[in-house]
Amino acid sequence: MADLKPITLYGHQGAPNPWKVIIILEALKVPYKHIYIGISEVKNEPFVSVNPNGRLPAIEDPNTGLTLWESGAIVEYLIETYDKEKLLTYDSFPEKYQLKQYLHFQMSGQGPYFGQLVWFSRNHRDEVALKRYEEQILRVYYVLDKILEGKEYLVGNKITYADIAFIPWDTYVMENLPEFNIAEKAKAYPNYIAWYNRIQAHPVVAKCKKLRDEAMASSK
Repeated sequence: MADLKPITLYGHQGAPNPWKVIIILEALKVPYKHIYIGISEVKNEPFVSVNPNGRLPAIEDPNTGLTLWESGAIVEYLIETYDKEKLLTYDSFPEKYQLKQYLHFQMSGQGPYFGQLVWFSRNHRDEVALKRYEEQILRVYYVLDKILEGKEYLVGNKITYADIAFIPWDTYVMENLPEFNIAEKAKAYPNYIAWYNRIQAHPVVAKCKKLRDEAMASSK
C-alpha cells in the first residue's frame, strides 16, 4: 500500500459511523487522513458538496477518483478495492453473501435505533420513544446472541468487516448513555458479550478505540 495516496475521510471525533470506516482502513493498512467535521457544519458548504445528505462519514479516494458516502457503502468499497488478501472478508459461497447480510442488518437494524436513543436522550426526552429504542437495542443483542451461539465470529473463523461494523455503536451506547445501563443489561446475552469483548480486544480495534478516545479528549 506504500504507493497509494491517502484517502480523505470526513468524520468526527466521537461519532460511531466514521470509526467503523477507520477500523477497516487501519486493518487494511490503507493510508488516510481524517478531517474532523463539526456536527453544525455537516449541512453546510463545503461539506454538502461532498455529501449532499449532510451526514458522516464520506470519503474521497484520489487513487480511483471516487467520492462516496454512507458508511456501509464505504466499507464495501474499501473491502472490494483494497482487501486483496481477503483479510476481513470471504469470496466463497455462502460466506460472501452472509457478510453482506450482517452489514445490512447493522445498517438497518442497529445503527438507526441506537442513534435514535442517543438523539432522544439528548435533544428531546420522550419517554415513549426512549423505551422503544432501548427495547430495540436489547432486541439487537438478543438476535446477535442467538446467531453467535457456538461461534466466535459472525461468519467463518476470523474477524471480518461484518463483526467490525457493529462495534462502534455498541461501544458508544455502553459508554455514553449511563442512565440506560446498557452495558449491564447486555450481560443477559452471554454469547453476544463474549463476541463483543473478543472483537474489542483485537489489536486494530483496540488501537482505533484509543485513537477515538484521544481525539475526543483533545476536542474538549
